[in-house]
Amino acid sequence: MTMQAHQPTQLAGTNDSTAPHSVYRAHAQPTPPGPGAAPSGVVARSDTWHANLARLENLADVLAGHGLRARLVTPPGRVPSLHVVNPDASALAEDVYAGRGQDGLWWFWWSWAERIAVGEDLERAATMIEHVLAAP
Repeated sequence: MTMQAHQPTQLAGTNDSTAPHSVYRAHAQPTPPGPGAAPSGVVARSDTWHANLARLENLADVLAGHGLRARLVTPPGRVPSLHVVNPDASALAEDVYAGRGQDGLWWFWWSWAERIAVGEDLERAATMIEHVLAAP
């Protein structure tokens, strides 16, 4: 059984890939060797998982422009999320998800399953997140 190593990537909002807030993604689950196993022994991620991740990565870039820090979280067997922190008040942090609603549209969601903004409107999503994470 093999595992893919965790690869740090640059965090949105930083210029240093060695910053303590480096993004760790590519958490892979082991698969037993055998017919149909990926050559690396890593379970393939679904197209939906990759679409969620891409939307969150794009949102992280926009959030950096709003002065917020964002870290991708990709735990094995779970949907990816974006942990967003106000760097001026680190207690102000939330997890954001991307996914399709019952209406078939892509949305950004709070961890309590409330919509933030439609997935194509990155600026509105970033503005809403910035508002919620603003220091009093």
